[in-house]
Amino acid sequence: MELIELNAKVREAKGKGAARKLRAAKAIPAIVYGANVEPVKLSVETATFDKIIRENGTTGLFFNLTVEGGQEKAVMLKDIQMDAFGLQYMHIDFHEIDMDAKVLVTIPVETEGESAGVKEGGLLQIIRRELDILCKPKHTPDSIVIDISELNIGDAVHVEDINLGDDIEIPHEVNFTVITVVPPTADTAEVEEEDEDLAEVGEAAEEPAAE
Repeated sequence: MELIELNAKVREAKGKGAARKLRAAKAIPAIVYGANVEPVKLSVETATFDKIIRENGTTGLFFNLTVEGGQEKAVMLKDIQMDAFGLQYMHIDFHEIDMDAKVLVTIPVETEGESAGVKEGGLLQIIRRELDILCKPKHTPDSIVIDISELNIGDAVHVEDINLGDDIEIPHEVNFTVITVVPPTADTAEVEEEDEDLAEVGEAAEEPAAE
C-alpha cells in the first residue's frame, strides 16, 4: 500500500451556497476528521481527484494529504457523495489515521485461474465482490486474489478458507460464502442442446445429396 499524494486547501465559507460556488470553480468540498482531532473543512481540485479515482477506484485508498500551509495528514477515503445522476462530486469525507493502528478497509475480491467446474459447464458465482479487512495501512492489499482452479461444481470458498497472513484479519460472525461454482441452469442446458441441434443440421446440409 502506498499513500497517494493529494493537495487540499482550507475553506472558511460554509453553507450550500458556498459549496455550489466551490464546485462551480472546479473544486470539491471536503472534510477530514479523526478520533482525536478537530474536523477540518477543505477543498480539493476536481480534476486531480477525478484522475485518482479513475486510476485507482474508490476502495481502500490512502492519501498523504498536504493541506495549504504545509501541514501533512495521513488519511483514508471514507465517503464520496455524488449528485443524483452520478456525474458531479458533491462532497468528500477523509478520515485521519494512525499509520501504526489497524483500520477497517473494504477491498475488492478478484479470482485467478480457471475453475475445473466451469470447464465442465458449471457457472462461477462471486457472492462477495468486496470484503472488509482489518489491518494496518501499510499491510493493505490492492485486492484479495482467490485461486479458483481447483473448484469443481458444487464447491465453494468460504470466508474462513481465505488466509491473508497474520497481519490481516477478515472480521466475520458467520462463515459466509465468497465464491461458488453451481451446476448449469436449465436455460443454459437448453441453449447448449439447441446449439448441438443447429450444428447437426448444418453438418447435414453440407453433406452431398445421394445420387
